[in-house]
Amino acid sequence: MPYLNDLKNKVQSAYQEWEKNSYQKSLKDNPERQKHFTTSSFKEVNALYSPMDVSLGDYLAKLNFPGRYPYTRGIQPTMYRGRLWTMRQYAGFGTAKESNERYRYLLSHGTSGLSVAFDLPTQIGYDSDDPAALGEVGKVGVAIDTLADMEILFDKIPLEKISTSMTINASAPVLLAMYIAVAEKQGIGKSRISGTIQNDILKEYIARGTYIYPPKASMRLITNVFEYCSKEVPRWNSISISGYHIREAGSTASQEVGFTLANGIAYVQAALNAGLDVDDFAGQLSFFFNSHSDLFEEVAKFRAARRLWAKIMKERFGARKDRSMMLRFHSQTAGSTLTAQQADNNIVRVAVQALAAVLGGAQSLHTNSKDEALALPTENSVMTALRTQQIIAYESGVANTIDPLAGSYYVESMTDRIESEAEEYIRKIDSLGGMVQAIESGFVQKEIQDAAYKYEREIEAGQRVIVGVNKFQIEEDRKPDLLKIDEKVQEEQISFLKKVRAGRDNKKVKEALKALGSAAAGDENLIPFILDAVKAYASVGEVCDSMREVFGEYRERVVL
Repeated sequence: MPYLNDLKNKVQSAYQEWEKNSYQKSLKDNPERQKHFTTSSFKEVNALYSPMDVSLGDYLAKLNFPGRYPYTRGIQPTMYRGRLWTMRQYAGFGTAKESNERYRYLLSHGTSGLSVAFDLPTQIGYDSDDPAALGEVGKVGVAIDTLADMEILFDKIPLEKISTSMTINASAPVLLAMYIAVAEKQGIGKSRISGTIQNDILKEYIARGTYIYPPKASMRLITNVFEYCSKEVPRWNSISISGYHIREAGSTASQEVGFTLANGIAYVQAALNAGLDVDDFAGQLSFFFNSHSDLFEEVAKFRAARRLWAKIMKERFGARKDRSMMLRFHSQTAGSTLTAQQADNNIVRVAVQALAAVLGGAQSLHTNSKDEALALPTENSVMTALRTQQIIAYESGVANTIDPLAGSYYVESMTDRIESEAEEYIRKIDSLGGMVQAIESGFVQKEIQDAAYKYEREIEAGQRVIVGVNKFQIEEDRKPDLLKIDEKVQEEQISFLKKVRAGRDNKKVKEALKALGSAAAGDENLIPFILDAVKAYASVGEVCDSMREVFGEYRERVVL
């Protein structure tokens, strides 16, 4: 393209003249305020970006229009002009009754979808009366032992009218089965419910730790969910492949994309190996990304992830349907950036991070509350977090046009850079034999640990400013109002669990658990067996234990 080459040469010549005669001369009287400017991922930021920093002439191949492959500019033709993102607020604490009250409060103030936090015992398949659950019941999320708790959790909430996201992984099939059972008790068929289960076990081995079974058994359960949902629960996202926790563990933006999409590749390949057709389940895959503080890098990250996933699905897996190639994602603002010092500053951090997610084209968004570095959020702080989204949606103007930062030399340059670096990570993981092998070798964990260590060193050295922490500190006397979970919650939960066990048909429970164990020892899809067990009011711990006996438990490999 002679015209484009000529234009680039002219711009390059003009840039060199500007840098020499304008920029460098100005620096003599106005030196730059720091030696190096870098993104939160340690990448050097130039003083200026121009057409020289982006590839010219390949608009349709690299960007195209919204709703068109490779979906860099968004997965829907109308994006937020047609429908705003789903505004979710992650919530759950104490008992099911307390959490139900919080959900109804949020829905009455404009939340358009629920996002459920479960306590640690529920996440790792223990009942509230298990010795391993001592001191953790209801602390970081809601305690769910049986279907009776789930019925209370969604009491007076019409499940056909709202979508529900559940942050649950190792025990995801059990909680999905409970949700289906609750919907059916409300008279709602499973084909009519919509929502997401996280169901992403690989990132638990990498960054979070709430696993139960070894990788092979976990991957079987995940593909069982894919198959079941593709046939029985068509409006449900069968997985939310999560980069969020990878970033919270300290990864860079490129690592978040590379490792998350490599996990996605592993799940797709496992489903194909199980005999599923890619276009039967790929449209129900979704993603979950962190929205960090470096606004432009985050926007570029989301755009790069969309483009790279589309290419992977089309070129690597031969997907034919448009929906199979679309990276649909939920985003949450970065909990790891919240500070206990000067907690009100977190409102501003969250606003910037939420803006990045919106400018990057998120399908749904959760905004953290200002007090989450200290405790579970109060109602007042949750309201401020929700209002942050609503102000961005209705007052800022950023939702009025699609992909407003497209064409920015800086953003397009970073989009290309992040895509390239993420691809390089995927190639490395492929060379190690795939994501499971890369995790077992410790490669992924080591890469994240190194990035996290570098970031912390920069903060400690004062090279990276965290307002109120290593600069602009003040003495604080006022103690913020915090939400505290009463220690009686565990007693109440155990008492209710005993009551459910006493009132259920225990012969039916025993038969359902025995059938599940036998199926686990074979190769049948386990979801129907899990559904039968939870409908008989078998507990989360009992269901998970019946599979533990067959699959065993995973023991973490320590990587230094």
